[in-house]
Amino acid sequence: MTLPRTILFDLDGTLVDTAPDLAAAMNHVLAGWGRPPLPVDEVRHLVGHGARALIARGLAVTGDPAPHLVEPSMPRFLDYYAAHIADGSRPFDGVEAALDALADAGCVAAICTNKPTHLAVRLVAALGWEQRFAAVIGHDSAPRPKPDAVHVHFTLDACKGDLADAAFVGDSATDVGAARNAGLPIVLVSFGFTDRPAHELGGDVVIDHYDALLPALRALPR
Repeated sequence: MTLPRTILFDLDGTLVDTAPDLAAAMNHVLAGWGRPPLPVDEVRHLVGHGARALIARGLAVTGDPAPHLVEPSMPRFLDYYAAHIADGSRPFDGVEAALDALADAGCVAAICTNKPTHLAVRLVAALGWEQRFAAVIGHDSAPRPKPDAVHVHFTLDACKGDLADAAFVGDSATDVGAARNAGLPIVLVSFGFTDRPAHELGGDVVIDHYDALLPALRALPR
């Protein structure tokens, strides 16, 4: 079976293990409010709905949820994270080989992420990936973010993709929602940032390593 022509990827927890740097930024915020730090593995389960949600969750699990502290925390979080965006973040094993194989097969790759676009672009550049993706569309580059289908449509438009010949690769319920709302099949990775096992999220295929990505894409319902 043939590969989809266009592959949309989530970023955090799908292509890149960004948890170390997200945890560092979260802990920088928490320290400013006199809160204890969170271990990286705990932060992995809090990521996926943007910086505001991450900060709110971090405040909630370290004591008083203090919703009034979320907005004042945003600049502190974003400035620290931007300055340390790839200190500890690394691609998941096999990602670059899989991206090379997709490119060799004539596929177009793009990123559809709920990260702010400028931070996603900065991370992609820090990893030397500028030439790997035809578009990088963060939540602020579309009218509404994932799981809304419009985010998927904006990403497809930006990379000149065809909805009828595309697929999504993600790690979370947000990604599944976005793919389903847009009518795309989805491959999930089992090692991403989610508080539920990937097999429970309703994806079409779940993979445990990027070695399995191309066979999984070929096996998707079309």
